Amino acid sequence: LLLPLALPAAAHRIEKRFPVDGRPVVIVRNAHGRIDLKSWKRMEVVVVGTHTSEKNEVESKQIDNRIEVNTRLKGQNLTPAEMEANYEITVPEETELQIQTGSGTVIVERVYGDMTFDTVAADVQLQEVYGFLMVKTIGGSLVCTRCAGRLSVTSISGNIQLFQPQLDFARVQTTSGNILFDGELRRGSYNLKNYSGIIEVRFSETDSFDLNASTVLGSIENLATLKPDPHGARRQVPRASTAFIGTFNEGHARIELSTYNGKIRIRPRD
Repeated sequence: LLLPLALPAAAHRIEKRFPVDGRPVVIVRNAHGRIDLKSWKRMEVVVVGTHTSEKNEVESKQIDNRIEVNTRLKGQNLTPAEMEANYEITVPEETELQIQTGSGTVIVERVYGDMTFDTVAADVQLQEVYGFLMVKTIGGSLVCTRCAGRLSVTSISGNIQLFQPQLDFARVQTTSGNILFDGELRRGSYNLKNYSGIIEVRFSETDSFDLNASTVLGSIENLATLKPDPHGARRQVPRASTAFIGTFNEGHARIELSTYNGKIRIRPRD
């Protein structure tokens, strides 16, 4: 007796090439799946999209110097497998990005331009990018490695990790997620805030920063030897708060940490 075998659905694939000039804008809208964005030195955008479900379709088009990539869903109440579409996109080094996605993963490497990411639960991974970076997510995470420029992150429950940042300014706010800052503190201004969860900052003996860390009902573990702020700045601290305020070495960078009932840790880097 021969039984029929369940064969995997055939993958549908599109590949399109768009010549561009200057600094193009690439917009991607996807419900679920993986988005890989990398740069090259050619003035051309290449979009490769794949999907297996018949209930979605990948589309891309060019309007002047703007490339739009979109996953069009066919029907309602679709499962993640029915919504899934994956993209590999190659762009010129200087490109502006606008990414909107529900769930999955977004990876961007070595792209230099302003970027916005608006996700529900997708994880965002940025590596060696530069520009004004804005990330808004409900439950997705962010890992930012050697990011430069300015960064703004808002999240409800996502975890945020900054490794070797070269940012001039960063404002990170999450309700219940954890925040990790692991990099040199010799320049820039950083404001890290959550309601609960852990905020951890790792420093080395050669770092230089002004610190203002405060919590209302949580705890602070500070292993940095601070001295009074030589700049004479007055810091506002909420009433009934625990706070550590002071300067480490010359105080070149500025870091403000705030949590309501979470934990703040300032620890030496291993």
